[in-house]
Amino acid sequence: MATIGSLQRLSASSLSDLILAQQAAIETSGGNPTIAIIDVRDDDYIGGHIKGAQNFPSRTLEALYPTLVRQLQDKETVVFHCALSQVRGPSAALRYIRERDRILAAQAKRAKKAAATGEADTHTADEKSPGPIEQKVYVLDRGFVGWQELFGEDSRLTEGYSKELWQDGYWG
Repeated sequence: MATIGSLQRLSASSLSDLILAQQAAIETSGGNPTIAIIDVRDDDYIGGHIKGAQNFPSRTLEALYPTLVRQLQDKETVVFHCALSQVRGPSAALRYIRERDRILAAQAKRAKKAAATGEADTHTADEKSPGPIEQKVYVLDRGFVGWQELFGEDSRLTEGYSKELWQDGYWG
């Protein structure tokens, strides 16, 4: 079972490389993004965000994990973060991993039961369920604070950036 200590961290530089490679691949050959960035900041979301990130405020996330698992089923890489990635980001990543594991285990159990009885697994066919792809889940090291220090003013990587908010130490 995943724990806070077993969560993998991803540096801002590594994430920027992944994002830029994905942007180039989509531009040249089309396709869908294979990376999802989940920003769980609440009121501290203002001042900028990683380009393409989805904001799911941590205060509203609890009931959304099953939906999030379904929405991200085709993503190879999922990166969670908050402002510093010390509490909200890692907690959200851990809950996501555990919910995904729970859903996959339930699907496997239904499929095994259906195979044993020779019946079709209509429940799985009716719902959009996570595919069998292996998914890497990370926490962005140093969160958006670390990200904006390196890439805040890079419009290829950051949207809605307000240098003044970060420059004056408002979030630090």
